[in-house]
Amino acid sequence: MSTHTIMIAGGGGIGQATGLILASSDALDCNLYIGDRSLAIAESAMDFVNNGSETSACHAFAFPESGSSPELEALLAKTDIILDCLPGSQAPRLAQFAKDNNCHYANLTEYVKETDQVNEIAKTANTGFVLQTGLAPGYINILGHHLFQKFTAEHNVDKVDSLDMKVGALSQNARSPYFYAYTWSPIGVATEYVKDAIVVEDYETKLIPSLSRTEKIILDGKLYEDDFTSGGAADLPSALAGKVKNLNYKTLRFPGHYDWAKGIISKTPTGQDKVEHLHNTMMANIPAVEDDVVIVFASVKGKDQHGTLRAMEQTLHIYPSMVGKEKLRAIQTTTAGPLCEAARMLLTGDHKGPIYQSQLNTAEFLNGPFVKSIYGPIN
Repeated sequence: MSTHTIMIAGGGGIGQATGLILASSDALDCNLYIGDRSLAIAESAMDFVNNGSETSACHAFAFPESGSSPELEALLAKTDIILDCLPGSQAPRLAQFAKDNNCHYANLTEYVKETDQVNEIAKTANTGFVLQTGLAPGYINILGHHLFQKFTAEHNVDKVDSLDMKVGALSQNARSPYFYAYTWSPIGVATEYVKDAIVVEDYETKLIPSLSRTEKIILDGKLYEDDFTSGGAADLPSALAGKVKNLNYKTLRFPGHYDWAKGIISKTPTGQDKVEHLHNTMMANIPAVEDDVVIVFASVKGKDQHGTLRAMEQTLHIYPSMVGKEKLRAIQTTTAGPLCEAARMLLTGDHKGPIYQSQLNTAEFLNGPFVKSIYGPIN
């Protein structure tokens, strides 16, 4: 097995989880380099990975906040893949590093504009770029596409009425009035609540305001609410154009949360950015927690070849789990696992240019060693 040099950009919770999952698995033989604008944070992440996996495969470096550095350039020259765990605004910059240094690239961001910019960079690259390969966008889109393919094959049809995808990264307890606790990036939550969502309605792809259609849903006997948020549909609206009448991604929350969030957004002071106002208000009121749960739901509904209306659904609950000697939060494993799977796919295959969820072999990806160990097998 070849030894691969993997650069992890970002030493936060997801970067640490990515390093630990890679270092604790025998699916890839790799040397890991984890970088952050704060060398102290990078070194802390390095220690977390090495101590948690009982290896010395991870090394720390300072990742400059802008531009480059001699240390970064020397590392890029020997890097096989960049795993981007930085804020979405940095994605085009890192993608350009990957293209210029002829290495693969995978990211997590739900940011739509930056994803479009990375797509343009990747079009003429000689290496593979897997975009939006986290949880949502990411795993949920591959699962949704898998159910679409399975439904149409089993029922001998080529179109369906609906493809619904929902994910909730939730605390196991929540208090009034916000009915929420942070399990991942606060700025990411605020951004996805404010930016427009892409949906398909009656075969027409359109932009609609996020948080504009709160509905109730019962999953495994428990009541939740969902609403549109930005970024989660990935490329499926275009990939399945003309094949799915209604397609959307919605984020799951506890009942009452969206009314609270919409109330905060509506009270944004004149001249202040809505994302900034919501982020600041949430940070001032809502705690971060470690004991979380990730809920994944995908559903395809349509008529079979005999005209009978049918549905095919999948619901998953993922809780904190041990990786190596460390207990990782559910949001860490469910986000980092698909990123590691994308790395394995790129490093062991022959890929070039931008790669979206719709272009992946769904059964192979969903049952790959990194993803399967976290989400379980999918038929």
